[in-house]
Order: sequence, then C-alpha cells, then structure tokens
Amino acid sequence: VQLQASGGGLVQAGGSLRLSCAASGSTRSITGMGWYRQAPGKEREMVATISSSGATNYANSVRDRFAISRDSAKNTAYLQMNSLKFEDAAVYYCAADLLEWLDDGSPQVSRSWGQGTLVTVSS
Repeated sequence: VQLQASGGGLVQAGGSLRLSCAASGSTRSITGMGWYRQAPGKEREMVATISSSGATNYANSVRDRFAISRDSAKNTAYLQMNSLKFEDAAVYYCAADLLEWLDDGSPQVSRSWGQGTLVTVSS
C-alpha cells in the first residue's frame, strides 16, 4: 500500500487546515488508518486513528479540535484541524495498518507510512 499525504501548509494560530491521505495499491488489506506527527526534537506521536468500523481515537491534546474521517470508496483518510495552536506545528504522517493472509493461512500485520506533510503555525 502506498500513501500520499497532502494539505499541509502555513496557517495562523486559530486557523484550520485539512490534511488528506490517499491510499493506493492493495487497499483491501487496510484495516485502520491514522495520523501521527513529529515536531523538531520530539518523538513521533499519535494524533488520531480511525478503524475500519469508524471508531476513532484522539490524542488528548487535539481532542475536540481535530476530526479524523475516512472515505472508504476513495481509500482516503482526512484530518480536519481546527483552532490550531503553535504546538500543533509538526510534520504530519499518515499511516495505514494492514492485514494480509499468507499462503499458509497465517495473518501478517504491518503498517505502511506515507511521506510527511509539514504544518506550520504562525502568529
């Protein structure tokens, strides 16, 4: 599975951005999708995830400001980011959790990462 993230950019504090993550390839193997971010000097952290059934999970720092959604027909996940703060500035990565079945019938779980998209928050 290949993931293409887009939508990052420069936004003023308090503003909004919408990130998109388009999946291609063996998209039937995708179970969950998610967004992660990494700020300079910090470790990558989970921002939001969405399962195949639509269940969502958010980092406490973005809850009530960000919303993750998924269009299965388009194999695309979105992250709507509102009320952006300086601390939201980071490189945002999308990820897809994959479940594939090997020839011997055993499951193989893996994660595919997209390239990052930079979000900059200005005053």
